[in-house]
Amino acid sequence: MSADHKPVIVGSRGSALALAQTRAILRELEAAHPELRFEIKIIKTTGDHLSEINSPDLPSGKGIFTAEIEYALLRGDIDLAVHSLKDLPVEMRSDLAVGAIPKRADARDVLVTRTPIRSLDEVPQNAIIATGSPRRASQLRLFRPAAKIVGVRGNIDTRLRKLRETQEWFGIVLAKAGLDRLQPDIRQLTLTPFPLSVMLPAPGQGALALQIRAGDEYHHAVLQKVHDPATAACVRAERAFLSGLGGGCQAPVAASATVEGSTLKLRGVAWIDNASNASSGEVSGPTSEATQLGKALAGALLQKP
Repeated sequence: MSADHKPVIVGSRGSALALAQTRAILRELEAAHPELRFEIKIIKTTGDHLSEINSPDLPSGKGIFTAEIEYALLRGDIDLAVHSLKDLPVEMRSDLAVGAIPKRADARDVLVTRTPIRSLDEVPQNAIIATGSPRRASQLRLFRPAAKIVGVRGNIDTRLRKLRETQEWFGIVLAKAGLDRLQPDIRQLTLTPFPLSVMLPAPGQGALALQIRAGDEYHHAVLQKVHDPATAACVRAERAFLSGLGGGCQAPVAASATVEGSTLKLRGVAWIDNASNASSGEVSGPTSEATQLGKALAGALLQKP
């Protein structure tokens, strides 16, 4: 295809983080396809509108950060879309497809503090820690049962500003992938990653999904240069686990899959009945059975007393 062909239009949310991750993907695509031109089209979603007015009634996922972008894709206003995978509903409409999943960034969560600490062992037992995630809050209660967990909303910069302004807070919890991609001002702050043994991430955390119209073989072929099969297998297992539990992106469900050779190992935890009753487990098997492994682990947790 010649360089003067019409550009590939890429849909993205307009937040600083969404644009940072979309631009990073476009740099990879431009390197892989120098004959093509890519342009970003910003699309405002329901979740963006609610975030701007700091609505306390933000719905629990089900596409609030993706629906308008998907409609633009179906109308032909854009050729492909870049989503944070954890925002994408686990049940996708049949006229859309995930064309590629690039290599995942660091999926861990990070404790951000004003007080310099050398390890998580130095977090006070009665620390006040802010998070807007039920998943993180549930695991923080296991990590520090005496801690006070408070809510916080807004984008990364807003949350960092609130940490600096709220003297009684010891820290806030953020996704490491978001911090790495956005590179916000973290001067005079300390970042301490949570090991997966303490806090499992949200299913799909740190991964991106490049979405296309179902049957669009041309753009599917274009995207294969940035597709990472190992990441794809991991997130298939994690999202099958989430789907098997009937959860959305705000549900207290956490999962982490890893691939070694042709073997996939999936760890998951869910608070099925209430926030204090965690049910966890682990399965392993061939990467080709990633979806079945996720469903099997969900079924096993649902059967636990």
